[in-house]
Amino acid sequence: MNRQYDIIIVGGGAAGFFTAINIVEKNPRTKVAILERGKNVLEKVRISGGGRCNVTHACFVPNELVKFYPRGEKELRGPFHQFCSGDTIEWFEKHGVTLKIEDDGRMFPISDSSQTIIDCFLNATKKLGIAVLTGQSVQSIFKGDGYWKIETNAETFACQKIVMATGSNPKIWELLQNLGHSIVNPVPSLFTFNIKDSRIKDLMGVATPALVKVKDTKLSASGPLLITHWGMSGPGILRLSAWGARILHEKNYQFTIIVNWLPDSDFNESIETLKELKHENAKKIVSGKSPLHLPNRLWESLVNATGINAETKWADLSKNQLVNLANQLTQAQFQVNGKSTFKEEFVTAGGIDLKEINFKTMESKLLPDLYFAGEIVNIDAITGGFNFQNAWTSGFIVAETIL
Repeated sequence: MNRQYDIIIVGGGAAGFFTAINIVEKNPRTKVAILERGKNVLEKVRISGGGRCNVTHACFVPNELVKFYPRGEKELRGPFHQFCSGDTIEWFEKHGVTLKIEDDGRMFPISDSSQTIIDCFLNATKKLGIAVLTGQSVQSIFKGDGYWKIETNAETFACQKIVMATGSNPKIWELLQNLGHSIVNPVPSLFTFNIKDSRIKDLMGVATPALVKVKDTKLSASGPLLITHWGMSGPGILRLSAWGARILHEKNYQFTIIVNWLPDSDFNESIETLKELKHENAKKIVSGKSPLHLPNRLWESLVNATGINAETKWADLSKNQLVNLANQLTQAQFQVNGKSTFKEEFVTAGGIDLKEINFKTMESKLLPDLYFAGEIVNIDAITGGFNFQNAWTSGFIVAETIL
């Protein structure tokens, strides 16, 4: 026998819970169930932000906020005018969770624990009588006349409206493709670069602002760059990976990057700076303390890579050596061989084609009474709380328009 609900939400993650809670708060008599294929709900929330849950970002202007989304910038402008970061802060405040802003704009619960967000959601669903059903892996979806039928590995459900909030789930994409939706082929979005290079070999943990470009493309990004034991990471690299998701996938993650360790200078300006340093520091050893805004260990490594020996004084630098050093500082080339997933926060570029969604309602243009929330659609953002903001905004819009 079918279990009947007014609305079924497939996916027990951030977008699924937020949508369900907002629907029932707005329409208290609505019978809503969340179906989750795993044993536990909200697993991605648990590990987000190193276990602290990066809820959103302190960017409060919709037209500015959309710029953090490599895919979805145009489509999210309208939705963000309806529910933006400030609304998120207010929503959580009303539900007993106070958020704080960190120096880089990321926002976390003041408890610094993702459990606070999980508890908030679980308490709200319990209080509102929303059924949270785990171990329910959807096997088929059938569209009847004015109703939906969902078969899971455990039982069969019927409902009037369905919300898909399954994130990057290939099986669900396939089911939706069978119903007529187009899927933009998924590729990884946030990842770090695998680089083996003597210049960074023993510099794990060194971080500094940098401008990074992918050679022979228009891709570039700036921001803190972190040297790791497998290569390079940090916000600058992750930003580049997000904007370059499709291009770098096509290159099979084999490409060359050009790193400017002095992001506020170009090659010519750095030559002038080095000439001044040669004059000012004539008697000092070049590879000693970094005279620029660079960590000492990195400076020493770049000097070394230029072939300047450890005892050379600034006064003894030849014109050629100055040119080589300026090159290492502003246009150092590194070969990337492969990628690594950024922590456990796997983000995918791809999903339901955006042309097939009405962004005023988040309803499918092809199948009435089918709605989308979160990462299931071809929208993704750089790291910093933006992917969650997309989940909150799309979930809010679904709740506003579904009944």
